[in-house]
Amino acid sequence: MSATPHQPTVTEREARQVAEAAREQDWRKPSFAKELFLGRFRLDLIHPHPMPAEDDVQRGEEFLAKLRDFCETKIDPARIEREAQIPDEVIDGLKDLGALGMKIDTKYGGLGLTQVYYNKALALVGSANPAIGALLSAHQSIGVPQPLKLFGTQEQKDVFLPRCARTDISAFLLTEPDVGSDPARLATTAVPDGDEYVLDGVKLWTTNGVVADLLVVMARVPKSEGHKGGITAFVVEAGSEGVTVENRNAFMGLRGLENGVTRFHQVRVPAANRIGPEGAGLKIALTTLNTGRLSLPAMCVGAGKWCLKIAREWSAAREQWGKPVAFHEAVGSKISFIAATTFALEAVVDLSSQMADENRNDIRIEAALAKLYGSEMGCLMADELVQIRGGRGFETAESLAARGERAVPAEQILRDLRINRIFEGSTEIMHLLIAREAVDAHLSVAGDLIDPDKSLSDKAKAGANAGVFYAKWLPKLVAGPGQLPRSYGEFNRQVDLSPHLRYVERNARKLARSTFYAMSRWQGRMETKQGFLGRIVDIGAELFAMSAACVRAEHLRLTGQHGREAYQLADAFCRQSRIRVDELFGRLWSNTDDLDRKVVKGVLAGTYEWLEQGVIDPSGEGPWIADATPGPSRKENVHRPIR
Repeated sequence: MSATPHQPTVTEREARQVAEAAREQDWRKPSFAKELFLGRFRLDLIHPHPMPAEDDVQRGEEFLAKLRDFCETKIDPARIEREAQIPDEVIDGLKDLGALGMKIDTKYGGLGLTQVYYNKALALVGSANPAIGALLSAHQSIGVPQPLKLFGTQEQKDVFLPRCARTDISAFLLTEPDVGSDPARLATTAVPDGDEYVLDGVKLWTTNGVVADLLVVMARVPKSEGHKGGITAFVVEAGSEGVTVENRNAFMGLRGLENGVTRFHQVRVPAANRIGPEGAGLKIALTTLNTGRLSLPAMCVGAGKWCLKIAREWSAAREQWGKPVAFHEAVGSKISFIAATTFALEAVVDLSSQMADENRNDIRIEAALAKLYGSEMGCLMADELVQIRGGRGFETAESLAARGERAVPAEQILRDLRINRIFEGSTEIMHLLIAREAVDAHLSVAGDLIDPDKSLSDKAKAGANAGVFYAKWLPKLVAGPGQLPRSYGEFNRQVDLSPHLRYVERNARKLARSTFYAMSRWQGRMETKQGFLGRIVDIGAELFAMSAACVRAEHLRLTGQHGREAYQLADAFCRQSRIRVDELFGRLWSNTDDLDRKVVKGVLAGTYEWLEQGVIDPSGEGPWIADATPGPSRKENVHRPIR
């Protein structure tokens, strides 16, 4: 599609340069996942399992008890689903509890919870209703509090954080009608005018935007004298003149989500509300998401726990051919998958969250893997629950209740979880983001070598540097502790988990060798091999989850919390995961990627248009992408702040 007059025309190379400039380039702290992709299994970075401080635990548990009581007594999830809106009194009650300020420091009126307990709280409230979890997460994980915590001035923190902690809901506005994961084409502008900026543009899918009091807005500042320009972040008062919420969007799931379309027309924003310097907006957004992404898999953990509860209760009550359906292998395997995967996913989220709290490790890859893995596995678990429930799984809770059965919203959770594969970076984008970090070491030493724009002398210099790096690195990928039968013996208890850790170590080296071979084979074309890169990342995600599951099992054994059962679940998960890993390795080199590309070209060229005959298209009229030309709004403002 050609760019509209107000929208920048951006080449693929320019888009990549914008994305690359926004990356955190340095690794100042160790990263378990980064080392894993390099073929180094650094178990010492995650084992023994890091522990929270006692006062953090006490404060967190006290809040969880209050939140649980509130969820059980004040939230009617069926009403939210039926009315497609969270009642104002529920949001007011959450404000009174301090739930808006879970991650905000106590000196600003927040609760000061750790990442671990913030995530536990989101899992709890999200199990009552996922739209409430999304509201609280969008407010604190990517809304005003987190970027101000990381990049705000003291004055900005003093002004905005107390409001966010108790009364004001915030939203994060980046996406535009024709701009998704390619921010280089961002069309919203912020033109400097004295001590202010003037914002113009349209933002799409603004979670919380309909009810928000404060907005984090990403806009492009034109380069001019005294202004570096570039994509820049601003805190904007949602009630400012010229801000119009033009639509409240409706979705297949998360029906209580206050998500809209927001138009800015000549909106004046004080320069004092700019977060960080001009041009730092994307870096701020990506850095904010480093830990912010953990909130989404945390809610997937809550969903997995609920799926397990319903699967257990239903499969024990429902009999077929003389015995509970749970004891029929076809159903039992699904229950085992839900139980084992819930255990592993909680292990991944808790481990990553505790590492975030300690700030000892760089967890940007761990958090991204948690988001990717949690969103994919959450959907699979919900789908399996619907299958276990059969026709009742497809039936709505309201319909079940109407005919006298327990109102189990299995179909709803499947609809609600589906967005997680798209939210905060789709699975496809997460694959590319993680892959970029996973091959960073290779690009660092061979970047000029595979860059077509570099001179021969630059390539020669890069070749020499690459030779030195690989001469040291490659021999270490040949052998390791994974080949020694007694390695990781401390994980040999009632159930022996040590073979799984040896498997992880061996396959981490295999993963690194595969990546090196692909770099050698495709060089500069590596970035176009998205199918291959996706499988590399998926293997890394499985290896990370296996590691976390084993470490959590040993941690629970040492602390006397269901250690025997934890070992059984970790063993089951690792055995299931190993089957997936072996399949993914096979598909690295044996796949239909090349053929798929040919078919896609044929589809777009109309070669197979005959295949579409014989159906009716029920779609309505209208453009594929709505017009987002800047200008005054012609629609009613549906903004409704909750006070």
